[in-house]
Amino acid sequence: MTDTTIAQVRGRRVWDSRGRPTVEVEVTLKCGVSGRAIAPAGASMGTGEAVDLRDGGDAFGGLDVNNALAGVNGEIASELRSMDAYAQSEVDTRLVQLDGTPNRSRLGGNAIVATSMAVLHAAAAASGQPLWRYLAGDGPVRTPLPEIQIFGGGAHAARRVDVQDFMVMCPAAANFGEALEWTAEVYRAAGALMKQAGRLQGVADEGGYWPAFDTNEEALETLTRAISDAGLRPGKDVGISLDIAASEFGCDGRYTLALDGRTLDTAQMIDMLGRWLDAYPILSIEDPLAEDDAAGFRQFTEMYGSRCQIIGDDFLVTNAERVKAAASAGALNAVLIKPNQAGTISEAHAALTAGKQAGFGTIVSARSGETEDVTIAHLAVGWNAGQLKVGSFSRSERMAKWNEVLRIEESLGRQALFSGWTALPFHGRQAAASGR
Repeated sequence: MTDTTIAQVRGRRVWDSRGRPTVEVEVTLKCGVSGRAIAPAGASMGTGEAVDLRDGGDAFGGLDVNNALAGVNGEIASELRSMDAYAQSEVDTRLVQLDGTPNRSRLGGNAIVATSMAVLHAAAAASGQPLWRYLAGDGPVRTPLPEIQIFGGGAHAARRVDVQDFMVMCPAAANFGEALEWTAEVYRAAGALMKQAGRLQGVADEGGYWPAFDTNEEALETLTRAISDAGLRPGKDVGISLDIAASEFGCDGRYTLALDGRTLDTAQMIDMLGRWLDAYPILSIEDPLAEDDAAGFRQFTEMYGSRCQIIGDDFLVTNAERVKAAASAGALNAVLIKPNQAGTISEAHAALTAGKQAGFGTIVSARSGETEDVTIAHLAVGWNAGQLKVGSFSRSERMAKWNEVLRIEESLGRQALFSGWTALPFHGRQAAASGR
């Protein structure tokens, strides 16, 4: 029998897509197999999420991770040695208990999530299965509907526009591969439009075009036109998905827009987004209100949840109890799942499970500071999440994830099922109501 006892835990410093230090952990089992994973880092962050441990001081702007690595190679390695890699929940519970803080600040969310994911990879390797299959077991799997950034704004582009992500979704595609093909054409068309208008000025953190627009609406108009220029039907073949990331510019029911200096109250913010929903082919909106505006989330969902996916990110921070509370209050209809936001794989899965039980859309997500690690591609398929948000259709730390799902889809062969429209919670309700 394969011995899946953890024999060694080793941490090392590697570098993320912004050229900043981050934590990689490699876990070796007694049977000789190993698993490796790298912690990502966010820019737009909810106040309730796990926090990274950084060194401070002058080196690398205070962002070095020597203290986090010391924890991995010291306390964490000692504590996990002799534990069974197949017992993921027990490993993750031990990590949480060892840290002893509500936000993973003592050992660092970066150290803990990289360790948790590395244990998962080691267990999958010991089972002789790809990670997605190890996660799925005998359960159903679908390739996810991709949510792909075309323009990057907000905290990802120096607040050049207020909206953080202008993305596309291709729910009418026949499969994951075709969804990427359609996105590639939209991305190319958007770049051509920006070049023609003299707006092409580089890329933002996640690989989308830097949004050199005068208004948020100009970005929406350009993206809608890019879909048409790509030979696709806006709202039918391809829709728009927005990450407002409203906590970045709003609190206490007041929202200050960077582009024109206006300050909106909650009702005015909801009214502005409602006008966008009426004018543009928007299928999904993430964090339309600030994380402290629970009443605003409820109102927005009551008004628009039957026609649009409304995602909680900063509002839910991949926390199962928050997901349950939001579902009970009717505050959302979808949850973003970020493993490093929760802190461990088990906590992220608990939040996803809570979302599914509530009938929410579930979206596994990358962060703005990413690496070549492809764990989330496997989570999206193996957990049958339905959706995957990685960033743009450029930069290799993004494309690594998209390409990994392509490989998974190919390996599934004729058994491959694409989530498409069924991944969107409002579409499922509409289909049930119409008898489809």
